[in-house]
Amino acid sequence: MLDGLDPEQREVATSLHGAVCVLAGAGTGKTRAITHRIAYGVRAGMLQPASVLAVTFTNRAAGEMRGRLRQLGAGGVQARTFHSAALRQLQYFWPKAVGGEVPRLVERKVQLVAEAAARCRVRLDRNELRDVTGEIEWSKVTQTVPEDYPAVAAKSGREAPRDAAEIGRIYATYEQLKRDRGVIDFEDVLLLTVGVLQERPDIADQVRRQYQHFVVDEYQDVSPLQQRLLDLWLGERDSLCVVGDASQTIYSFTGATPDHLLNFRTRHPRATVVKLIRDYRSTPQVVHLANGLLSQARGRAAEHRLELVSQREAGPDPAYAAYADEPAEAEGTARRIRELINPVEQGGAGIPASQIAVLYRVNAQSELYEQALADAQVPYQLRGAERFFERPEVREAGLLLRGAARGGSADPELADADIPSQVRAVLGTRGWTPEPPSGSGAVRDRWESLAALVRLAEDFAASRPGATLSDLVAELDERAAAQHAPTVEGVTLASLHAAKGLEWDAVFLVGLTEGMVPITYAKTEQQIEEERRLLYVGVTRARRHLTLSWALSRAPGGRASRRPTRFLNGLRPGSQAIGARTPGGGGGIERGAAAPGGGGGVRRRRGPVHCRVCGRALTDAGEMKLMRCEGCPSELDEALYERLRDWRAEQAGLLGQPTYCVFTDKTLLAIAEAVPGTEPELARISGVGRRKLDRFGADVLALCAGRELPSALDDEGDGDAGGSHSGDPWQNSTEK
Repeated sequence: MLDGLDPEQREVATSLHGAVCVLAGAGTGKTRAITHRIAYGVRAGMLQPASVLAVTFTNRAAGEMRGRLRQLGAGGVQARTFHSAALRQLQYFWPKAVGGEVPRLVERKVQLVAEAAARCRVRLDRNELRDVTGEIEWSKVTQTVPEDYPAVAAKSGREAPRDAAEIGRIYATYEQLKRDRGVIDFEDVLLLTVGVLQERPDIADQVRRQYQHFVVDEYQDVSPLQQRLLDLWLGERDSLCVVGDASQTIYSFTGATPDHLLNFRTRHPRATVVKLIRDYRSTPQVVHLANGLLSQARGRAAEHRLELVSQREAGPDPAYAAYADEPAEAEGTARRIRELINPVEQGGAGIPASQIAVLYRVNAQSELYEQALADAQVPYQLRGAERFFERPEVREAGLLLRGAARGGSADPELADADIPSQVRAVLGTRGWTPEPPSGSGAVRDRWESLAALVRLAEDFAASRPGATLSDLVAELDERAAAQHAPTVEGVTLASLHAAKGLEWDAVFLVGLTEGMVPITYAKTEQQIEEERRLLYVGVTRARRHLTLSWALSRAPGGRASRRPTRFLNGLRPGSQAIGARTPGGGGGIERGAAAPGGGGGVRRRRGPVHCRVCGRALTDAGEMKLMRCEGCPSELDEALYERLRDWRAEQAGLLGQPTYCVFTDKTLLAIAEAVPGTEPELARISGVGRRKLDRFGADVLALCAGRELPSALDDEGDGDAGGSHSGDPWQNSTEK
């Protein structure tokens, strides 16, 4: 069981008593170490399989862990996500603790949040709805109740997508709607399980008798609520092994914090700390870049960074590419990918499309690369889109295969055929062909899904000689339950966040410009450092080939004013390093030293803002308000600007507030330059939110159209002067 483990991995596997903290760098074999730890304990008779609970953060990771444990002879071990483990316990103990059945689980809370907003008479567009839903989720995992949201959000430095008090009201209404309808959401699963275990010591004791040993993967991503649940599972015991890497903390916006990982020795003074730094994934060239990227990092996570040491043979140096514009960058990337798949040289072995990824900062960047790959006739798949087993063609295929396995629709001529032949015959009736269809779009997407099932059948038959079609159907059912999708033979397009935990032979990191990486709304040092860690995660996804690229302008013919990300300063050819380098930590084993306390990162919710003249990503707050660079030519309508200033002064007088509480100077300038003619055009101007649009939009559009307004002071007694309404909670705004 211990053969093939390096010294540090062996220490992880054999340290079965007391608390253990594994600091595992990217590609260092942490899953191998912890699965061998569990299996070694089971095979040696030190751990009972049913007494072990291993928790991680995704169904895919949990499914992979269960598969490895089965191969190692420890198939009875529970490997689940926090939510899955909590839901099982809640369903089992609810009749005893509360009575009746567990409330129905709402898988998509967006519709309920939209209804809550409507009841609060708040109109949310699609992006605001998503962001407000994210704020509610953050509040729940940080155990913040609705009435405390404004104060806690302000203290945490969060950039709320709407007025904080407004979000608090929507949050409270959302909770009331759930209670009225007898439903719960995913965060409630954790909250209710915590509540049951806190209020019923007898139930908590029963859970602790069942589970005597815990393993937590990706511990840097634990939220306060998940940590509270883990504490209740443990009780006063210390039979806990946690695994994580502070340098891969990229989900602080969801409430995750590396503090639990970094403070582990404080909470468990006698814990053993094992550092894994031998990188088995990436070449020395890729590892060198990854180490260099973090060497200029700051903050507490940087103080605990690991200096990786590649265990692979040398490979090509990372490639850097600057393009004139974004379409050229997409086309150049697609061209290089095609060369990797079909090398020009005779006898050269190409890289499978499924072993290549294009990673970007925001999902909106994918469209250019989808088109470029389609034009180059390169198959691709979008990660983070619809789940594989929820696709209509996959559901339909599952039903057909189940019927064929029962003999209801099986071809008599295939009764004695092998599993792959039976699957090809069944799926051939629904669009699968030996050769893919030409072009892209829905037809190609459907074929890729069916082809993935055919390949899965081929792999399954090779690994399970003598298996039947019924066995394959059972395997598909298990994979669907765990969302363990097969590999689709296409280049992966994914955001950097979605790429966490994955790896490919060749990785293309695209759009690496200031304003995108780091993203425009990352302002504080903590936010900037999280952006650096996000790029680090992207770099460490590559096994051998790594290309980093950026475009000097957004569109063809635009001004070449963009700059490559500051994170590559001193690393890419021709650039100079900025800031002092921090030494990295080596591998090995530590016992007894406690770590100091520290902070974590937060998120701001705005997307990148581009100059409407030259297209450059804007980072200066004043330029972002104006929506153009200070140096770009102005198209100011000076007469309109003066009318807007006079009108603003009148409104401010009515409110008894400074003029900037109506609109700032920069916003007025932007309005006078853009001269919007419709509400959507006015709403696109920075500083014109929904509340101000409702309150002042009609007046502003009238002024832009050249119409004169009656003096608001003349109508003061009407209570509706100039679109103003007394008692509006907005009037205390201090926007600057």
